[in-house]
Amino acid sequence: MNDYTKYLANGVTAGGLSRREFMGRALAAGVSLTVASQLFTQSAEAAEPKRGGHLKLGLEGGSATDSIDPAKALSQFIFCANRNWGDLLVESEPLTGAAVPALAESWTPSPDAAVWTFKIRKGVTFHDGKELTIDDVVKTLQRHTDEKSESGALGVMKSIKTIEEKGGDLVLTLTEGNADLPLLLTDYHLIIQPGGGYDKPTAAIGTGPYKLTSFEPGVRATFEKNPNDWRTDRGYVDSIEIIGMNDATARIAALSSGQVHYINRVDPKTVSLLKRAPNVEILSTSGRGHYVFIMHCNTAPFDNVDLRLALKYAMDREMMVEKILGGYGKVGNDFPINSTYALFPEGIEQRAYDPDKAAFHYKKSGHDGAVLLRTSDVAFPGAVDAAVFYQESAKKAGINIEVKREPGDGYWSNVWNVQPFSTSYWGGRPTQDQMYSTAYLSTADWNDTRFLRKDFDKILLEARSELDEAKRKDMYRTMAMMVRDEGGLILPMFNDFVNACTKAVKGYVHDIGNDMSNGYVGTRVWLDA
Repeated sequence: MNDYTKYLANGVTAGGLSRREFMGRALAAGVSLTVASQLFTQSAEAAEPKRGGHLKLGLEGGSATDSIDPAKALSQFIFCANRNWGDLLVESEPLTGAAVPALAESWTPSPDAAVWTFKIRKGVTFHDGKELTIDDVVKTLQRHTDEKSESGALGVMKSIKTIEEKGGDLVLTLTEGNADLPLLLTDYHLIIQPGGGYDKPTAAIGTGPYKLTSFEPGVRATFEKNPNDWRTDRGYVDSIEIIGMNDATARIAALSSGQVHYINRVDPKTVSLLKRAPNVEILSTSGRGHYVFIMHCNTAPFDNVDLRLALKYAMDREMMVEKILGGYGKVGNDFPINSTYALFPEGIEQRAYDPDKAAFHYKKSGHDGAVLLRTSDVAFPGAVDAAVFYQESAKKAGINIEVKREPGDGYWSNVWNVQPFSTSYWGGRPTQDQMYSTAYLSTADWNDTRFLRKDFDKILLEARSELDEAKRKDMYRTMAMMVRDEGGLILPMFNDFVNACTKAVKGYVHDIGNDMSNGYVGTRVWLDA
């Protein structure tokens, strides 16, 4: 039984999945009919996962500038915190990434995939006792289309022309057809809030399995069980405490001593040390996450394509995977898509470390003097070391990179997406369209390389409505080549998500969607101690 079928089995034993739902999801995950039937029978007869206890998570990624407003969710701390109290219309299967119902119990597209009708689940209540209505859903989505909301989902939502209620259903009319729309609605910013969150976006009132009881940005967030949760296949512990721990040494010490049950962002260099602890388990999950060095294409000196190419060829990717990831990852090729995505563009030549080509393009660029790279420990595990390794590999091409180490607190508000050359990470997105729409569409708020190309935008929008998969795959290949060869992205490695827990933690689900079981770690696990 793989991790995902274990997760489904847990849902059955907890009473949250019917036979029909279990069979449908298991078959979609590639489980045979016979095996799926056996698993359902065994799961239905198994003991229920243990309930109760206080779960403590020690997480890197918090900041004093964090906001609990889903629209502004940015750090891993907030990403995980918001999963505890909020629900989306659609979720993704942990193993396959396929769209599955959440607050929307079903959906139907028009023949051209330009109009989508969603049936919203009945009998769901918010934490304040108010019943979820279609109006709450409509207003939530409308808020995320408003530039004033500063929503991280704005790039995705721009493709929706109208959001309205018709006959008690949610109807979304797009500017063009999009077969991936349900998956786009899995964007973690799109938590459904009362009245759309217009009045109190930071109230953290949702329909999720836990209620927020306290929140200190970047320091601590606490939650208590929602007794009226509409699902029974989650929320096993009584309460959750998320503690901000940006210092890697402090996280490891806290886990090893049993002060916390789970930590994220384990530096691969410390895995062997942690494995020696008798009560610790390493959790490594492959997925779509990637560690990056980002240049603003519209800011000197990075507005010069030859300088950008020089800096790309000066990156030793194999060394990065070995030294920084300790082998827990794969080499990247300067575009944000790997083989876990549908319609992955195969056959693109792997960019290799080439000091001679780097020197050629550097000379052609006409640039002289140091290139300033800003980094921080919070950018990704080993980011400072990665910057120093990069500095050394670039020297062989005659390129002088000046590394400036920035404080972790405020890095995501003062450096990332602000300064023209910095280190960062992306957790990936459910579809190629969403990844490109969030970070490479000219109008996207999170276009952190300032890749502003109308020809790229045109292809992206055309691919979105193209129902011929062969043509669409070719479009994605063209887009990948544009980002790779002309953009400001240096993507040396796709990282595995390496986390750790005490052996008291049970039921962990390895989810390709994003780190920390796609942020759902607190809602999916239980304590057996």
